Amino acid sequence: MLLDLIRNRRSGIRLYGLTPPKRGQDPEKIRAIAERQVARIAALAPDGLVLYDLQDESARTGAERPFPFLPTLEPTDYARDFLPALSIPKVFYKSVANLGREEFRAWLKGCSPGRDAYVMVGASAGKPVLGLTPQSASESIPRLTLPEAYAILQGNPDSVCFGGVTIAERHAHKGDEDSRLLAKHTGGCRFFISQTIYDAGATKSLLSAYALRFAQEGLEPVPFILSFSPCGSLKTMEFMKWLGISFPRWLENELRHSPDILAKSVDLALQVFSDVFAFAQEKGIPVGINVESVSIRKDEIEASCELFTQLSGMLSIPIGIPPQA
Repeated sequence: MLLDLIRNRRSGIRLYGLTPPKRGQDPEKIRAIAERQVARIAALAPDGLVLYDLQDESARTGAERPFPFLPTLEPTDYARDFLPALSIPKVFYKSVANLGREEFRAWLKGCSPGRDAYVMVGASAGKPVLGLTPQSASESIPRLTLPEAYAILQGNPDSVCFGGVTIAERHAHKGDEDSRLLAKHTGGCRFFISQTIYDAGATKSLLSAYALRFAQEGLEPVPFILSFSPCGSLKTMEFMKWLGISFPRWLENELRHSPDILAKSVDLALQVFSDVFAFAQEKGIPVGINVESVSIRKDEIEASCELFTQLSGMLSIPIGIPPQA
């Protein structure tokens, strides 16, 4: 069971992620989308399904968004209303920056603490943590910060297993991601899940700092879920870069000049994982995977399933021990 794997700090957790459909669509169209997703994910048999809570991050960067932002269904609502046939545990992302305390507490009442896990997400960089009250458009109230959300979760009588996002690129830029991870763990996070990875060097630097900081505090590292996504076009790559995902120059060149960018991206993701996984094992960090497609294109979704299958196989083989013939 997913929660047992997390709480026992086990390696080998396998997650598959997707974004709920866009709001405002005909319910029958959403049901058709959900049926295809259920069939695909049931065949993969992951330990859990990640459902993202997308937010407009245009304030994070001045660059133009390659694809327009369209609000999506709330993850817990989508799972309840359209994915009841999918019995595996869920990992629900929840953006807390748009919520007040009571709104967050109301959402918390609908959680399933004995089955599902949750990932709290704060405001993106450059986004003010303020919002309008329902009573008056002329008044504003402070919205939740991550530490405030963690405090509410820890004070909840029904213990919720929750984790936090970690970003290697942020550590490369600021050098303080290990401090963020320690603060999140102190706040109650029992696992970490990364942004999509294509930069093995930046990820290894983060893992090194993570292992050292936790060792200094006398803490055992908790599961570190590595996220991967195929890249099937230059447009997808530009969107990933807009999201803040780092592509080392050599790797970007490999993709740009490949006759089959999608297949090449899968091969490179496997190489990155092999490198990072071996390093994490040396540091005693329990590692898992999360695979998603940032594109809705059929070929990229199918490639994400193939990537999940191959990464799952690599997780089951101890590094340094060749598979039996």
